[in-house]
Amino acid sequence: MEIQKSFQEKNDQGKFYVVPTPIGNLEDITYRAIHILKTVDLIAAEDTRQTQKLLNHFSITTPLLSYHDHNKELKGEQLIGKMLSGQSIAIVSDAGMPVISDPGYELVRQCTEENIDIVVLPGANAALCALVGSGLPSDQFYFYGFLPRKKSKIQETLEELKKQRATLLFYESPHRIKETVKQIQTIFGDDRSIVLARELTKKYEEFVRGTVKEVSDWLRSTDSVIKGEYCIVVEGSQKVEKDNAWWEDMSVSEHVDYYVNVKKLSSKDAIKQTAKDRTVPKREVYAIYHKT
Repeated sequence: MEIQKSFQEKNDQGKFYVVPTPIGNLEDITYRAIHILKTVDLIAAEDTRQTQKLLNHFSITTPLLSYHDHNKELKGEQLIGKMLSGQSIAIVSDAGMPVISDPGYELVRQCTEENIDIVVLPGANAALCALVGSGLPSDQFYFYGFLPRKKSKIQETLEELKKQRATLLFYESPHRIKETVKQIQTIFGDDRSIVLARELTKKYEEFVRGTVKEVSDWLRSTDSVIKGEYCIVVEGSQKVEKDNAWWEDMSVSEHVDYYVNVKKLSSKDAIKQTAKDRTVPKREVYAIYHKT
């Protein structure tokens, strides 16, 4: 067990800051993010060339170190060593919140194992912007990120998500968006609501809302050049699944008797509840029950 006191100073080691960066509009960076990036000893960046543009814009001169999926084991050990020796380090991705479909999870995990304080700053995230602007339910949502690249794996994954009742969130690249929406149509059907969001926070921000069929047809017919990474927001399943229902091995009469004998309902209420469970007319249950 560990209890982290994020802002209690530890004289013998530094802190690890997770700093989100703008997803398009540079004005979305926070004063706090700029302050942290200016005052830490080192910034670990997914792409140092991309991050350097951001640092130059805000006159930040903190040294950069490359940290990405291909060097995370070696660089992770180096960064942990620096923090244990007293240096504070910030991690940034190319855009948005690090760790979310971007490098950083392993480094966060290593920090927890070494009892290094992890301070996460709030900030921009493309998936949440897309969800809030989609018009689809936001009380429950399931973030998946990028779907697999192989067609068979995409179909397998979508089949697993088909019955998910929460709103679904995906990321997708522009050159794969048409095929991905086509696969969503194949597995989920034509009628689910879907929203495509692209160029979020930028001048050409765009939301495309409609049914899966409408949006799929639009993608295939549009002559415009598809640019920018997409966020896909898909309505969750609205079907009431009866698979593995607790009463499925009971006859209709046994089902009614359960409510009468176990739940102590009147026969009228038991018939009504049985009909509701089975999504059949009450008169049908009544006829079967009173015929036996």
